[in-house]
Amino acid sequence: MSMRLRLALVAGVIAVSGCTTSGLGGGGIIPSVGGSDGSASSGKVAARIIDAMDGGLIGGSIGNGLSGSDRRKALEAEYRALEYGQGGQAVGWKGNGASGEVVAAQPYRVGSQDCRQYSQTVFTGGTPLVARGTACRNPDGSWTPLN
Repeated sequence: MSMRLRLALVAGVIAVSGCTTSGLGGGGIIPSVGGSDGSASSGKVAARIIDAMDGGLIGGSIGNGLSGSDRRKALEAEYRALEYGQGGQAVGWKGNGASGEVVAAQPYRVGSQDCRQYSQTVFTGGTPLVARGTACRNPDGSWTPLN
């Protein structure tokens, strides 16, 4: 193979490798909500963003009977699915007495906001409970569930 052809091939591979369809956060990696750099300030920002979700889907009837820590884990999973998840990718969570998963659809635009439909499924030993909703992303990075 000639040197020119090799260079063209390498350049083409590099150009294509930058393409992704991994959702809003890019990269397909679903980081921890507590702050990936371990700093207290990043954890506080993440906590404010989670709190701004106003309970998300888990704040509805499917969250009845969950402990506070289980609700928090479910809400963090909602945020990770909305912010970083690929369309149709399940983001799981496991608490003390329950577990679940959140699946967000592909994002779409409404005006200047990115919105996603999503579902939260909670497993507590009996029949799985499922709630569905839509949330739109705010400029500060939080997500507002629509009623």
